[in-house]
Amino acid sequence: MSNKHAHLLRSIFQDPPSANIHWREIESLLHHLGAEVEPAHGARFKITLNKVEAFLHHPHNSNTCSKQDIKALREVLSHAGVTLSRYEEDHQRV
Repeated sequence: MSNKHAHLLRSIFQDPPSANIHWREIESLLHHLGAEVEPAHGARFKITLNKVEAFLHHPHNSNTCSKQDIKALREVLSHAGVTLSRYEEDHQRV
């Protein structure tokens, strides 16, 4: 299991959500989880993960995502069946 990705998932699912997560880290995690990340209109990206489609916004004035962006990401991951416990369980077996 990648410690970097596990740590990032912990930061995403913690309450309150971290406000110090960079978009490139999120994009790396999404690719690691098998998601397709495609540019959409403007700062929007279409994410397809486990047959769940959603749109996320790239931060405009900085590379750091807001707490609201992290909450939206958390919702997408949960909807796609990705949780910290499931990720750790799946990657311990490997």
